[in-house]
Amino acid sequence: MIFTTAGEKGGSGRSTIAEHFTVWLSKQGFDVLLIDADEQGTASDFTAWREQTLDGNVGYTLVQLVGANLRKQVETMKSKYDHIVIDTGGRDTTSQRAALFASDVAIIPIQPRSHDIWTLAKFTEILEEIQATRATPLIAYTFLNRADITSADNRESAEALSAIEQMTFIDCPVKNRKAYPNSGSAGLTVFEMGEKADLKAINEITELFKRISHVNINVTA
Repeated sequence: MIFTTAGEKGGSGRSTIAEHFTVWLSKQGFDVLLIDADEQGTASDFTAWREQTLDGNVGYTLVQLVGANLRKQVETMKSKYDHIVIDTGGRDTTSQRAALFASDVAIIPIQPRSHDIWTLAKFTEILEEIQATRATPLIAYTFLNRADITSADNRESAEALSAIEQMTFIDCPVKNRKAYPNSGSAGLTVFEMGEKADLKAINEITELFKRISHVNINVTA
């Protein structure tokens, strides 16, 4: 399948989700391609750090693709991999639209803040435009990312997201934990921290990925 992390707001954690999802899928035994379609190149930087930490054995293939031609290139590569994960920037770009056209599933992480929720009005319009031109529907999942450990904002934002008809809300919030930047600084994921692993982080993001991918396999540290 082809998955794209997308949205209209920067700072929602799309790249972290894309990187973790790619590694998680690879740990299930799948051959995974990670496409960095964000001009900022966050996923590429993560992979470069990962190559240094793991002596080049990152566990997946990375390519950088931007622009309208992305859609055609994805079509030519999809038969070579079990899954493709595309990381796009936090704005309406040609690359993001091309990625969504080519994808089976859109993954839209949202921070539990009012201004992040408001950006979804514009993004739902983009989804509707893309859906109108597709032969098969694009599945769109949204969830709370970088959520406070305990906050009324989480509940209110969850209610707002669950009311959006164009997306399916997954009630598996990914909390704002230090485990993510701590692992990411070395090009690793929370699944790979050994004795320093945060089991709460592992469990919550694993449950999210199971629901997005429909793969029912546990990942241990």
